[in-house]
Amino acid sequence: MADRGVDSSALPKEVRDQLAELDLELSEGDITQKGYEKKRTKLLAPYIIHPPAEPPPRNDAQPPAPSSSSGRGPPSSSSSRYRERRSRRTHRNGGTRDDRYRSDVHSEAVQAALAKHKEEKMALPMPTKRRSAYVPSPMETRTPPDSSSASEEEMSVRRQSAVFPAPSHNPSLQSPDCWINRTTRGSSTSSSASSTMSHGEAKPPSQNQPQPQYKPPYPALYKPHPQPDPHATTSDLMAYSRIAPQETSAPPPDAPARGRRVDLPCGNNTVRGMSGSSVMETADGVPVSSRVSTKIQQLLNTLKRPKRPPLSDFFTDDSEEIVEAPQLDPNTPKPEGRQIIPVKGEPLGVVSNWPPALQAALARWGATQGKSPALTALDITGKAMYTLTYGKLWSRSVKLAYTLLNKLGTKNEQILKAGDRVALVYPNSDPGMFWVAFYGCLLAEVIPVPIEVPLSRKDAGISQVGFLLGSCGVGLALTSEICLKGLPKTPTGEIMQFKGWPRMKWVITDSKYLTKPSKDWQPHIPTANTDPAYIEYKANKEGTVVGVAVSKVAMLTHCQALTQACSYCEGETLVNVLDFKKDMGLWHGVLTAVMNRIHTVSVPYAVMKACPLSWVQRVHVHKARLALVKCRDLHWAMMAHREQRDISLVSLRMLIVADGANPWSVSSCDAFLNVFQSHGLKPEVICPCATSPEAMTVAIRRPGLPGAPLPARAVLSLGGLSHGVIRVNTEDKNSALTVQDVGHVMPGALMCIVKPDGPPQLCKTDEIGEIIINSRAGGTMYYGLPGVTKNTFEVIPVNANGVPIGEIPFVRSGLLGFVGPGSLIFVVGKIEGLLQVSGRRHNADDLVATALAVEPVKTVYRGRIAVFSVTVFYDERVVIVAEQRPDASEEDSFQWMSRVLQAIDSIHQAGLYCLALVPANTLPKTPLGGIHISDTKQFFLEGSLHPCNILMCPHTCVTNLPKPRQKQPVGVGPASVMVGNLVAGKRIAQAAGRELGVIEDQDLVRKLCMWPTVMHQYLTEALQWRAQTDPDHLLFVLLNAKGVAVSTATCVQLHKRAEKIGAALMEKGSINTGENVVLLYPPGIDLIASFYGCLYAGVVPVNVRPPHPQNLAATLPTVRMIIDVSKAACILTTQNLMRILRSKEAAASVNIKTWPTIIDTDDLPRRRPPQIYKPPTAEMIAYLDFSVSTTGMLTGVKISHAAVSALCRSIKLQCELYSSRQIAICLDPYCGLGFVLWCLASVYSGHQSILIPPFELESCLSLWLSTLSQYRVRDTFCSYSVMEFCTKGLGMQTELLKARGVNLSCVRSCVVIAEERPRLSLTHSFSKLFKDLGLSTRAVSTAFGSRVNLAVCLQGTTGPDPCTVYVDMKSLRHDRVRLVERGAPQSLPLMESGKILPGVRVIIVNPETRGPLGDSHLGEIWVNSPHNASGYYTIYGEEGLQADHFNTKLSFGDPHTLWARTGYLGFVKRTELLDASGDRHDALFVVGSLDETLELRGLRYHPTDIETSVSRAHRSIAESAVFTWTNLLVVVSELCGSEQDALDLVPLITNVVLEEHHLIVGVVVIVDPGVIPINSRGEKQRMHLRDSFLADQLDPIYVAYNM
Repeated sequence: MADRGVDSSALPKEVRDQLAELDLELSEGDITQKGYEKKRTKLLAPYIIHPPAEPPPRNDAQPPAPSSSSGRGPPSSSSSRYRERRSRRTHRNGGTRDDRYRSDVHSEAVQAALAKHKEEKMALPMPTKRRSAYVPSPMETRTPPDSSSASEEEMSVRRQSAVFPAPSHNPSLQSPDCWINRTTRGSSTSSSASSTMSHGEAKPPSQNQPQPQYKPPYPALYKPHPQPDPHATTSDLMAYSRIAPQETSAPPPDAPARGRRVDLPCGNNTVRGMSGSSVMETADGVPVSSRVSTKIQQLLNTLKRPKRPPLSDFFTDDSEEIVEAPQLDPNTPKPEGRQIIPVKGEPLGVVSNWPPALQAALARWGATQGKSPALTALDITGKAMYTLTYGKLWSRSVKLAYTLLNKLGTKNEQILKAGDRVALVYPNSDPGMFWVAFYGCLLAEVIPVPIEVPLSRKDAGISQVGFLLGSCGVGLALTSEICLKGLPKTPTGEIMQFKGWPRMKWVITDSKYLTKPSKDWQPHIPTANTDPAYIEYKANKEGTVVGVAVSKVAMLTHCQALTQACSYCEGETLVNVLDFKKDMGLWHGVLTAVMNRIHTVSVPYAVMKACPLSWVQRVHVHKARLALVKCRDLHWAMMAHREQRDISLVSLRMLIVADGANPWSVSSCDAFLNVFQSHGLKPEVICPCATSPEAMTVAIRRPGLPGAPLPARAVLSLGGLSHGVIRVNTEDKNSALTVQDVGHVMPGALMCIVKPDGPPQLCKTDEIGEIIINSRAGGTMYYGLPGVTKNTFEVIPVNANGVPIGEIPFVRSGLLGFVGPGSLIFVVGKIEGLLQVSGRRHNADDLVATALAVEPVKTVYRGRIAVFSVTVFYDERVVIVAEQRPDASEEDSFQWMSRVLQAIDSIHQAGLYCLALVPANTLPKTPLGGIHISDTKQFFLEGSLHPCNILMCPHTCVTNLPKPRQKQPVGVGPASVMVGNLVAGKRIAQAAGRELGVIEDQDLVRKLCMWPTVMHQYLTEALQWRAQTDPDHLLFVLLNAKGVAVSTATCVQLHKRAEKIGAALMEKGSINTGENVVLLYPPGIDLIASFYGCLYAGVVPVNVRPPHPQNLAATLPTVRMIIDVSKAACILTTQNLMRILRSKEAAASVNIKTWPTIIDTDDLPRRRPPQIYKPPTAEMIAYLDFSVSTTGMLTGVKISHAAVSALCRSIKLQCELYSSRQIAICLDPYCGLGFVLWCLASVYSGHQSILIPPFELESCLSLWLSTLSQYRVRDTFCSYSVMEFCTKGLGMQTELLKARGVNLSCVRSCVVIAEERPRLSLTHSFSKLFKDLGLSTRAVSTAFGSRVNLAVCLQGTTGPDPCTVYVDMKSLRHDRVRLVERGAPQSLPLMESGKILPGVRVIIVNPETRGPLGDSHLGEIWVNSPHNASGYYTIYGEEGLQADHFNTKLSFGDPHTLWARTGYLGFVKRTELLDASGDRHDALFVVGSLDETLELRGLRYHPTDIETSVSRAHRSIAESAVFTWTNLLVVVSELCGSEQDALDLVPLITNVVLEEHHLIVGVVVIVDPGVIPINSRGEKQRMHLRDSFLADQLDPIYVAYNM
């Protein structure tokens, strides 16, 4: 081992502690042996003493020959034959293998990195997709693969060349490594040793040999330029002496601790064809036969690996939550050079005949060289279409200038005046019209703003172009007649108003529409000054388009600087392939060309698509001296060069590569030279340059002398670059980046490198920073945006102490780079492509290059790939989007995606957050065919990208989650001192309703027509009493869908019907007293009569929801189960339902032969029972209440006569119910409080109940609201499902209802009956929507009940309004309650669940310790009340559960009171409101069911909170539900939009849950609407859903397994 001989006692304490922790991790299996050794070696590396290595033998021969010229000759015959064969095949296949992206070194690196993963291959679950979901997108618009689709910007990822020159083996030359060692020996003695040691597997080097190092194919450090500044070379090389291998090999900061590689399959390891035979066990030990659970197990296995950086301690209380900060790696490379000195370009020479302004040059050539060609334009076939001479250019420009100034508008009103901005809208295929328009504007002294031609309202970035036009104040556009005809029009023939554009006037500039000026009119040509000459558009990283204003003097100076740097001569020919409206195409091909009377041959993009070799042919035909191209054009020419052999490039003296600053351009340049050297191309001709819209040309390589050595390349470590430092890559060739220089600074310019973030502090010599330029030849401002201008165009660099180094303002170029030896400039990326992930900087181009090096790339189009970052949970996350080929199979795509993950993880040490593949031709494009990155990002974030394949990896790349909480003992325990209502200094969280008194005064009883409570304890007695004292009082009215009363019952009618049923039970059923009888009725009065009939007969009614006739298979088994569990002796039902129970359809679901006796109560004879049963004691069971809980448990509770009486009395007092009152009930009457209100309360209190069956609302939505208005009802009760039905169905019809006369101003209280947390958003929406109908905003409130107590809270008619509080969600997850202000971040609004009923006491208890809690804690709600249920109805009598839930005691405090556990979490808060007695009101807030809470990362989450966030994520999410499975969070969402939206939801759901709840979603399931099961109360049945998911019964549209 590498730490042999280290004295552990001499190590610092923290190192010893870390070693001990490592040993513990290894012993417990938390880390692999390899990871353990790597970490240990890294910890000990600084303390190992190495034997000093002898210096390498010094050879005083000349410095190494430049790699550029060595090995560049024609390749050997066999290899050239092979390349020729491969090239032909490639071209025939439409360019499937795209060499312009290739770098053999990088491809090998990627393959090596992927090979590492093969050894520990792990199956990754493949997403499940419904076959019908994806119809391939229409292909009419498809461009040929890889050729025409290649983008203008897409050379952002040039792959290094497929043909690398071999290193020289000449013994007389030193190896580059010796050269590096010689220049670096001064600063790092044990550099190589320590670097190899840090990998834990190096042997000490032998004493007499130089150490073997990775030999890059180029001199690994920069070789000075052939003519360097003699003073700069030594100092610069000394400054670079620190760039030693010492830091190169230090692994990136989180590499050793990272066990997070996604070990994905390299073969075809899908589980699509897996049968249901693979059995696994659930957490409860129940075997599950399901492919879904197998996939989840795969996902769990994939995620079981040592976590990334160790998480520091996380607080456990409700203090402000912090994000886990990644720990800094001590081996992180840091810059060590001296502070950089500004680099000066050569002085700008003064030439006597340079014009005073650019227009003057045009005037001169127009007059003296009128026949000289200025511009040749090509047609679509590549043939010359027309040639514009300098004479014609001058005369037409003058005509246009005259027309603009004098002929627009009326004689008295001049539309344009000097300084106005004018848009130039010309297609790429018409350079001549553009030239005339541009120079015409300059001569008229108006400011041209060239923009792209808008093709439709939906163009990528079209509204941002509108922002540019608006900020520049453009109201007039110049265009050609042909172009105007092609613009999109409205039906009336006018030009369409484009999104975000100001109103525009369009002017045609064709010659026939221009007016010839009078002889005495001459354009005014002033000497160049600082006024703006033109405005060039630029799109920034966010997609905003701004205008960079270039002054007249800057335009002229820039032309002069380019003339000097490129040695332009009069009369030369220039072939321009670039866009002539902006950037290099404009500066060289339009402006500098005119200044030097150059003949420009313009090759449009359309010609290049049709004939990729056209620009090379133009160079050959015109014997052009200069060509202006991008790497894309070099590549296209190579692809097509076999088609034409007789071309010569010998005339070229300068091949300017406009995107040569891109690090991946090296390969294209080398490969092009390799192919065309035999056609006369000289190596020194290739001149890369660096430019930006703000600083214009930053640097350009000057054309070299024939035979002179070319500048060397730098082989840099990607790891070092990610930390912003320059390190020569000598060790890990997998993560190397070869960059070429872009020459020297422009003449007359001064350049610095400053830190890209924060104040513009000068960098050190070995540090990567942003290039800033001071020059007269640069942009002056963002037009119309003074705020943004200051930060870019007026930068004053500061030194390390923050002191400005001068007063000269610099311009930020947006380029990242450094200064090499000989003042050569190297660029490694752009600010726009920078992704700041976990404190490290990655370049988007580098990531694209790595993705495209993953073979085979038959899955995606090479030129159509976008890389960007999105901010999720306090860090940037990397997203890659690519266009998938139509013929790629699902498995191939998935394999390619998983390999890309591995490659980027290995080479860049960066985790991918999301990798999405979209159908071909669906990504937004720029005008020249590149991918519009900012629009793609926008589509991704708003969920309109419509991917066909997606892979999310949040588990891998989100490393800043807080540490999981360790449960702490709660503060309140048996040892606490309890004084009065205080526990440990906090008020005990308890509350009570008012006393449930007894009325003694018989006169009052008679007066109020009440029945004497003292005499009657049973509802049967109450009904008999009412039938005698007030027989014709109407108790119940049942309405149908038309609002007509179809059935009514007075006191005496109900009594008589009950007697008939009681008699039938005694006669037909031969049923014994106390046996159970099932009531199977639709909602109505039959149900009520049967209930009282059972009580009269002395049997126990069990109310059961009847099966749905259209869905017997799903609903009948539940009926059967309740009948079996309750051991019912008989079933009372209607004739219709009896037929259904005995039908063939029913027989398919259950055994119909074993039903108990079925009695049809429709036509019973009028009989009276011999006697009406009276229970011997009020504690006897009155009825059984069966219900399916949200967790899917069927529970029946026993309700005694005493509980019924107490509950009815409690409701009567709370709601002030008397016989003169009317209430409307729109509830299911089968269990809980709904049944009590429907069947029991009216008989007890004597009020009239208007019964509205909820299913009738399906036929008539407005039935409930119309009834409230028609009957002037003051109090109504409904369920959430009824309220949601009305909100969604009637929300848009309030005006119609108002016209029908619906008026809700009579409603005093509208109570929602539920066993859950109040749905605040729904009640608010309902109140707001129907406010127009007179509904009071104070009317809507909620109730709360549970299995153990059917009604704990109910908002009455007296007492304060329900209050709403805002609690901190972070604290709530720790079971703490911290109130915050409305609108606070992470705040959750909670509404009080109604007033506590009379006779009810509640207390908040810790469910684990069973001790009372203070009122700042979340705990279980326990209730004590005379109407608590008596216990569960169980067959086998589980007494333990009974005692635990119904008759439990506090562990301390009040040990005598018996409480019932509701199973719901909540808290009590004392409010400022006063109750009826004048005391401050204690409000009870229900947060959620204890059984449904999700315990994740040691914190408690409530499903409804996560579901609320998910439902907000996208407009197509109708409903969602969450549950956990083996510690994975599963989100199921119903898709209400089109199926192509399905995959858009996956990243949005993952993002929102991570942002708002700090949880990583494990599985996202997209299903059809209505799949999530909901019970009659409108509550989600999450456990049923979970079972269906695991049994693979959901038929999902898509299942995504997040990595």
